[in-house]
Formats: sequence, C-alpha cells, structure tokens
Amino acid sequence: MINMKKIICALLAALMLLSFAACGSTADKTPTEKTDVNVFTLKGPTGMGMAKLTEKDSSEYNNYNITLSAQPTELAGLIANGSVDIAACPLNLAAALYKKTNGAIKLVGINTLGVLYILENGSTVTDIASLKGKTIYASGQGATPEYALNYLLEKNGLDKDKDVEIIWKSEHSEVATLMATGEAQIALLPEPNVTAVMTKNTNVRIAVDITKEWEKVSDTQFAMGCIIATKSFAEEHPDALKAFLEDYKRSVVAVNLNTDEICELIASNGIVPSAAVAKEAIPNCNIVLITGDEMKKIAVGNFEVLLNADPKSIGGALPDENLYYVEK
Repeated sequence: MINMKKIICALLAALMLLSFAACGSTADKTPTEKTDVNVFTLKGPTGMGMAKLTEKDSSEYNNYNITLSAQPTELAGLIANGSVDIAACPLNLAAALYKKTNGAIKLVGINTLGVLYILENGSTVTDIASLKGKTIYASGQGATPEYALNYLLEKNGLDKDKDVEIIWKSEHSEVATLMATGEAQIALLPEPNVTAVMTKNTNVRIAVDITKEWEKVSDTQFAMGCIIATKSFAEEHPDALKAFLEDYKRSVVAVNLNTDEICELIASNGIVPSAAVAKEAIPNCNIVLITGDEMKKIAVGNFEVLLNADPKSIGGALPDENLYYVEK
C-alpha cells in the first residue's frame, strides 16, 4: 500500500510539473512586441479583401504597413529592395516573379477568383459561342483578360482572328467610358468597372460571366488574384505569416458580408471609387482565401492554361514545387 501511495504521489508531482511546463511554453509564445509587416496590394478586387487590415490595431500579433497601388508592375522593384514582405497581385505575376527572383517568393493563397464579365448594350450575346461575328472592346492585352478570352474562344470553336474583332484599349477606364456612353456595344471588363458602367448606363447588362464559362470547359476554377510572401519573410517569421493569413481570412469574411461599414472602409482607402460601387461590386468579385493543397491545385490549373496561351506570362515555364507555401 505504501509503495502504491508513493507511486501515485510521484505521478501527481510529474503531472504538476508538466502543467507548469505547458503554461511556461504558452507564455513563451505570446509576443511581447508585434511584428511589423510591409504589405503591398492593388486597387480593385485584388485589394478589397485587405480592407479590415487597414484599420488600426486590426491584428493581435502584427502591425500592417499597407501600400496601395494601381500598378502591379511596381511590385518587382519593391521585392528586390526588400521593402515588401507580403503582397496581393495577379496570379500570373506570382509565377513570373518567382522566375525573375530565382525563387525568392512563395505563393501562400488565392485571394480572388474570376472578376471578368462580357457586357452588352443589347440582348444578342448569351454565351461565348454567340460572340461570333461581334466586335468586342477590351483592356488587359498581354495579361489574364486576353489569355482568358482567347482560351474560351478557342474552347468554343471560335478563331480569335477570324470569328471576332477584338479592339484593345490600354485602360479599363477607357473601355468603361465607351460602354457607358454607348460608343461600344460589347466589352470585356473586370469588376468594379462592370458596376460603374451599369450604374451610368442602365441599358448595359452582364451578358456572360467569364468564370462560369471557364468552369464549363476547364477542370479547375478560374483564379485572377493571389497572396505572395517573400521566401525570407516566410522562413524568418512563420508565426507572423500564419497570423496574417488568419487576419486576412477574417477580413475576407467581413468584406463578403457587404455591410455599409465595410463598403465605406473600402472606399475611404481608395480601393474602389465609392462605397456605392463597392456595395454593388462585391457579390461579383469572388473574394476568397484559399490556401494549402487546394490553392496549389487551382494555381497549377491556371498556370497550365497561361503557359499554352503565352509562356512569358508566367515566366516561361511552369513554376516548380518550391513556389507553393503549404503548411504541414
């Protein structure tokens, strides 16, 4: 009996020590200072999911210094000089930057699915096949809009050079103005330009959802925007990166609730022109956060399409496995 009591006492003492050790371990993980994180994001849908992170003290673990830009081309230089840790950018740019920087970035999430739509001032266009013989105004030549349109035309048996006339403009805003004034009858545009046009010209309608048309002919989802992190940041600050993804996910949920408050926040930060436009555009912007193996599957599927369309769009070849940040 005495020996049994000694054994029980010893076990209780061991459990108490383990409890104290566990408490000490938890305390050690609590940050004494927040990590400063430099974030680059774009105007429009790619940046809309970032809205809540612009608020003061939006994170328990990180301080976010957010740079908003209209030009994704600025990102390469910022990564090169070390002034960006995390960025939201077009998906094809992530692959191109991976090649350009010799693997210095990681793809950590898909943040925007398809935001492209065919608009028509009329009722003759119902799907991609019905574009035959039509003139389409578009912007985004040499980028995802062109590659997606060409891919869908081909999959629907249309020759982009013979069956349709595509008039390329340099800016989304230029195409939007042509549609709003009635000078163009059919256009390929992304949100929030789609909403802006339909607000100004009530005769214009969404004729084709490019995302839905993509899903008809592809076994992967159409994705346009993503989140990347520098390899050095991911390796040196894994807890800060994990915290960012958790903060970003909460922000995405808040944005998709589409409240007046979040729309005002999006507009006040210059992500879209106005709260009213944000309110109408959010349902069509497909703002998400997809990580891990599902992220990789979607990215690879899109990269394969882009590679066939124009290898230069993703840096000349499919990225290797080291691009993908998948937590184990």
